[in-house]
Amino acid sequence: MKHNVYFINKIVYIVFAIWTLIICSVGFVLVNENYSYSEELIKKEAQTSVKKNISFRRWVAKQGGVYVLVKKNTKHDKYLTNVADHNIVTRDGKNLTLLSPAFTLSQTMKAYSNNTNRRERLVSSKPLNPENKVDIWEAKALKIAKQTKKPFSENQNIENKEYFRCFQPYITKPLCIKCHPKDYTIGSVNGGISISILTKSFREEAFARSILSIVMLFILYLIGLVVIYYGKIIAEKAVSSKIKDYEQHIYSLVDLIEKRDSYTAGHTSRVAKFSTLIAKEMGYKEDEVYNLHRACMLHDIGKISTPDSILLKPGKLSDSEYKIMQNHVTVSYDLLRKVDLYKDIAEIVRHHHEKYDGTGYPQGLKGSEIPIFSQIMSLADAFDAMTTNRIYKSKKTIEVAIKELNDLSSMQFSPDVVEAASIALKNVKIKSNITQRPKTDIEKERFSFFYKDSVSGAFNQDYLKYVLTHNIEDEDFGVKFLFVISLHNFSNHNKKYGWEHGDNILKKIRKKIQKLNASDFIFRLHGDYFVVLNKDFFEYKEHFQEINKILNGTDITLTCEHYDIEKENIKTLRDAEKLLI
Repeated sequence: MKHNVYFINKIVYIVFAIWTLIICSVGFVLVNENYSYSEELIKKEAQTSVKKNISFRRWVAKQGGVYVLVKKNTKHDKYLTNVADHNIVTRDGKNLTLLSPAFTLSQTMKAYSNNTNRRERLVSSKPLNPENKVDIWEAKALKIAKQTKKPFSENQNIENKEYFRCFQPYITKPLCIKCHPKDYTIGSVNGGISISILTKSFREEAFARSILSIVMLFILYLIGLVVIYYGKIIAEKAVSSKIKDYEQHIYSLVDLIEKRDSYTAGHTSRVAKFSTLIAKEMGYKEDEVYNLHRACMLHDIGKISTPDSILLKPGKLSDSEYKIMQNHVTVSYDLLRKVDLYKDIAEIVRHHHEKYDGTGYPQGLKGSEIPIFSQIMSLADAFDAMTTNRIYKSKKTIEVAIKELNDLSSMQFSPDVVEAASIALKNVKIKSNITQRPKTDIEKERFSFFYKDSVSGAFNQDYLKYVLTHNIEDEDFGVKFLFVISLHNFSNHNKKYGWEHGDNILKKIRKKIQKLNASDFIFRLHGDYFVVLNKDFFEYKEHFQEINKILNGTDITLTCEHYDIEKENIKTLRDAEKLLI
C-alpha cells in the first residue's frame, strides 16, 4: 500500500487556507459586531434620556408647574401667559416663583447637558422661549416628525465632532394649551425633545474591544497553525505506520456496527475465528489467513446503511425487506474499495453471500467464480447463525450444524470448504449464552418496538407468543399469572359509533390498566381482548369500577379472569387463546 506525502501536504495547505479564512471571517464579524453594538448602546442611551425627560415633563405638567425659591440667580419664567400672578410669599416669608413644565424641563436639560457628553434640548417651531428655537437639523427632523409622528435619528458632524442625534416629537395635549392657547392645537406636532450624544467615547470603546478581539483571534490563529503543523507530523507518522496499526481501525469499525446491531454482538469475531480455522485446515499461508481474518471483521460494515426498521427487526424479514438487506454487501464493497487500507479485502467481502450453485447475491456467481475466501466466509457465517439462538429458531448443536453443512455441499457451499470445515469446526467451543434475545433495558425497548399495537399502544400477539414461548428459559420474563380482560359487544359499538371512537376507548383502557398495574407486559389480542402477564398475583376485580368508568354511556361490558401459568400449563399463544372468554 503506497501513500503520497504530497497528498498530505496538499491537505495541510487546504486546511491552512480554510483556517485563515475562518479566522479572518470571525475577525471581520467581531469587529462589525463591536461597532454595531456601540451604535445600539448610543441609541439605547438616547431612548433612555428621551423617556426620562418625557416622564419628568408629564409629572411637572400634572402638578401644574414647579414653585422654586427666588434667589439671586433664580430664572423667572416670564413665559407663563395664563397665570395672573405666579409669584407667592409663603407663611414663613420665603418668596416662591412658578415655573411652567416646559420651562422646568428646559432648564433641567440645559444643566444636565453642561455636565455630560451630550446635548439635550426642548425645541419648538413656535417657541415661547427663544432658547427653544430649532436649529437646521432639528427643523428637518421636526418636519419629518410632523408627517410620521415618529422619532427621527441620524449621525451628524457638529463642530468637527460626530454626534448621534435623535428627535422625539411631542404631540400636543390639553395641558400644553395652558401655555400655548393660540399657537398649538391638540394632536399636532410643534416641537419635541432633541438629544445629541457625542459618539467618540463609544467609538473608542468599540475600537478597544475590536483590538482585544483581534489579539485573541491572532493568538488562536497561531495555536491553530501549531495544531495544523502538529497534525501534519502525526499524519505523516500515521501514513508510515498505517499497515501496522490497521487492527485498531478495524476493531473501531466493528465496535460501531455491533453497538448499532446489538442483537448480533460478537458475530463478526466468531465468523473471523471460524474462517481462520477453516483456512488453516485448507493449508493457506499465514498472511493469507491474516487477510481473510481482516475481511471477516469488516464483512458486515455495509449494514451501516441498512434502515433500523430492517436491521433491528428481531423476527423474519419480508421479501422486500430481505431485498433491501441484501444491499449491505454492495455498500460494504463500495466503502472498502475506496480505502487503500482495505482494497485488498473488498472483493472477499463483496461475494460472501454468493452460493456455490449460483443462486446467491449480489452477482449470482457459481463454483470457482466465487473467491475462495468468500466461500470460506460464507460457510463460517452460516455456521454461526446455526449455532446461536435466534428469535424464531433455537440454536443447533455443533454436530447437527456440521451435518446440515454437508447436506448443503455443492448447493450452497463448496465441497472442499465443507470438508475442511467438518474437521476444523468439530471441536470448537461455543458459549451457551449467545442469543439474539435482548438483555439490556435499551435492547428490550428497541426489541419490543416491533411488537407494538398501533391502536392501543399495548404489545401485539406476536410479542405475547414470544414471551410465552421463552418464559421458562428466560429469567428476565419469569411471569406466573395471566389475566384476560374481555370486551363484550365491542364490534357492534364500532359499527354504531365508528372505528375512531372505538380506538379511543381501547387507548383509555390500556392506559387505565397500566396505571392500575405497572406490568411490563400488556397485550391486545384479537381486537376485543387485553392480556396482562404478571410475576405476582394482581386482583383486577377490585379495580373493575375504575376500568368500567371508561365505558359509561356505552353498550360495551368487561369481564376479567386470571390464570396460574404453571398450573394451566400455558406455554404458547394457542394455550392463551383457549382461555379467551
